[in-house]
Amino acid sequence: MNTIKIGMIGFGTIGAGVAKILTENSEIIQKRLGARIELVKVADLDIVTDRGVKLAPDALTTSAEEVINHPDITVVIELMGGYEPARTFLLQAIDQGKHVVTANKALLAKHGDEIFSAITEKGLSIGFEASIGGAIPIIRSVREAFVANNIQSIEGIVNGTANYILSKMSDENCDFNTALKEAQEKGFAEADPTFDIEGIDSAHKIAVLTRLAYGTPVSFDDITVSGISNITSEDIECAREFGYRIKLLAISKFDGQAIDIRVHPAMIPIEHPMANVNGVLNAIRVCDDMMDENILIGHGAGALPTGSAVVGDVVEIARNILSGLGERIPAGSFQNDEIKNIPLKNISEIESEYFLRFSVLDKPGVLSKISGILGTHSISIESMIQRGRADGSEGVPLVMMCHKSSEKNIQSALKEIEQLDVVCGKSNLIRVEK
Repeated sequence: MNTIKIGMIGFGTIGAGVAKILTENSEIIQKRLGARIELVKVADLDIVTDRGVKLAPDALTTSAEEVINHPDITVVIELMGGYEPARTFLLQAIDQGKHVVTANKALLAKHGDEIFSAITEKGLSIGFEASIGGAIPIIRSVREAFVANNIQSIEGIVNGTANYILSKMSDENCDFNTALKEAQEKGFAEADPTFDIEGIDSAHKIAVLTRLAYGTPVSFDDITVSGISNITSEDIECAREFGYRIKLLAISKFDGQAIDIRVHPAMIPIEHPMANVNGVLNAIRVCDDMMDENILIGHGAGALPTGSAVVGDVVEIARNILSGLGERIPAGSFQNDEIKNIPLKNISEIESEYFLRFSVLDKPGVLSKISGILGTHSISIESMIQRGRADGSEGVPLVMMCHKSSEKNIQSALKEIEQLDVVCGKSNLIRVEK
């Protein structure tokens, strides 16, 4: 029986999950593949810590070059994360004629074009299903299942940490800091959670999906990104009263002329399936011209869900090797000469309904001043909630839902409203996605 020999760089949480799956499920993999997969070398700076997986005595090394240059290894898995030296290691492996698998969404968002070009030039295969949505097969769906469809939009809850925090705030009426602390205690959030809670991780993922969906390179720096750290218990409660739940959404919409790509908290109607995706689960909604709407829901992170996606890529590449194939599917979904630069919409060009929260002095005439400014910017109020003063606070919350208007108008109005002497501090804006 044929044996496909593989190597891995990075032996952290996901790497341990990959090794566990390859070890414990080797029999079912062999039955489905018709060949054995052997993990020959694993490189990591720490080869002393017990990961709970038994490997051959000579499998562990602190040298990534031992994996990259190993003559028998045909597939290299990169699970280090970050830009460098992950980029260098992947390009070196490709230059050595090895197929590659990665879970590194940040690397693909920034250097994907370079890596995809190198793969194409060498006629090799790349797998990166684990880079977005963990066990959710969104990459495979976009590249293969929806290959005949014109994708019009992709919207996703693609960060489990942020979703856990917002779910906790919604379900248990706790504040942001309390929810974050619990997420860290349970291992759902890093000691430094910035990438997760400020939307950076989600932006990396939507950049990769946009490239695959529309065949255009996207610069990460051009994506409008805001996180959830300004979401309060008051916002959560008011959203519920208006019939919505708040989620951190990664959004990419193509109207045939330009792409609207952004990451920010959004209010979703409470009856929509994505509004009820809670905890650390992820959900990705794809709309196209043939099937209208598809929603994929599943575990977006963790050793075994993400490890499962990595092993799935390894098996797919192994099938290519056994069949004598190289790059069966274009790395970037589109043929190389069909990759075009599509302009991106500026955030000021979008239209949306809006949730606005102000802190105002409790005195006559405040509402008329604010509504007057909104009116001069062609913004109409749909509904409103005004609450009593919280203990020790200077102002009282004034919350309103506004009918659809342009982002440009709403931002101009907010800038003017925040100059009023009856408004205490900066307002909060949440866009509505229906």
